[in-house]
Amino acid sequence: MSDETLLYIHGFLSSPQSYKAQKTKEWLAECHPEIRFVAPELSPYPFDVRDTLTQIVEGLVGRVYLMGSSLGGFWSTYLAERYDLPAVLINPACEPHKLLPRYVGQTVQNYHSERSYHLSQQHVDELAEIGSAPMTKPENYWLMVQTGDETLDYRLAVAKYAGARQLVEEGGNHGFEHFERHLPATVSFYREFFQKG
Repeated sequence: MSDETLLYIHGFLSSPQSYKAQKTKEWLAECHPEIRFVAPELSPYPFDVRDTLTQIVEGLVGRVYLMGSSLGGFWSTYLAERYDLPAVLINPACEPHKLLPRYVGQTVQNYHSERSYHLSQQHVDELAEIGSAPMTKPENYWLMVQTGDETLDYRLAVAKYAGARQLVEEGGNHGFEHFERHLPATVSFYREFFQKG
């Protein structure tokens, strides 16, 4: 098996310390130690995130697997389209530039650290620019949503990723309850993607 890396991309104001990131890291270490786990801490500033993730992907050797939660799903889509990579999207944000304006002019703080940020209209515009490209490779994606998501409307993701593999679970929440039970299937999805290629 060639080198394999799972790049986990956290959501807005989250971090690599999030529940799903930690569960994924622990499970891979136990069940698939041959898969490298990478989870960068990202700022909420769109162009900074784009540049950081681009540098990471272009610096990796071998197979790259994407996994993104919430806003991380948006970024996983950007990378999947740009580099033709497989991506698991967990309750992804489909139109984050429409949600970000509520934070403009405010100081926001990371959920897991003392780091704070100040968002401007420029950041909203950057996010809109990055997200303007259409989704053209439905076979690259496995969408996972729960209908009880209290933060995002799961129906937007179901519509946007029409044609992709989809898992729609009744109930749950934005954090995606019992997410870890799907981890074995995600590895199969990633490896089958490259086998087909």
